Amino acid sequence: MHREPLLNLLRQYRPADPEEQEMTARTIDFVEKSPACFERSLPGGHITGSAWVVEQKAHQSQPAISRIVLIHHRKLDRWLQPGGHADGDPDVAAVALREAQEETGLKNLKLIGRADGSPAIFDVDIHTIPARGDVPEHLHYDIRFLVEADPEEVFRANHETKDIQWFSLEKAESLTKDASIFRMIRKNWV
Repeated sequence: MHREPLLNLLRQYRPADPEEQEMTARTIDFVEKSPACFERSLPGGHITGSAWVVEQKAHQSQPAISRIVLIHHRKLDRWLQPGGHADGDPDVAAVALREAQEETGLKNLKLIGRADGSPAIFDVDIHTIPARGDVPEHLHYDIRFLVEADPEEVFRANHETKDIQWFSLEKAESLTKDASIFRMIRKNWV
């Protein structure tokens, strides 16, 4: 079954708090019951993949992540982590990497996973996307992965982004009211 790799990742994942635990359980239930969960055409919602992009050196010698990349999303008019629709691709880690590359222009991105090289989930979130044009309000079941980038590489914006920047965790926290961004900032996962 094409959903089994994602279900395995979700079942292995250890959420940070009760709220994330509840969202992880809801996401597992959604994936189990929705064969088309990777398709954006699914009316009530679908799986998306996001990247929490950190400095390349962050996991090597520093005790914690110090800087992250956020994009100012053009349609949503908010600072967010890069990410987007799976569009049928069940490899959500690859989706997260692809979306990070497309939305930032960064090419030298590397997924930080398990010691054996397999992907590991960094965060799970469910959020509502407001209706826009002919697209009704729906849910994004967002699977997030930790990705490292070279802080010297130059950003290249695209049509989806108004701005892209490196931010200290403190500055990122001051830019947003998004609870899921706060949760990812609090995680000291290196």
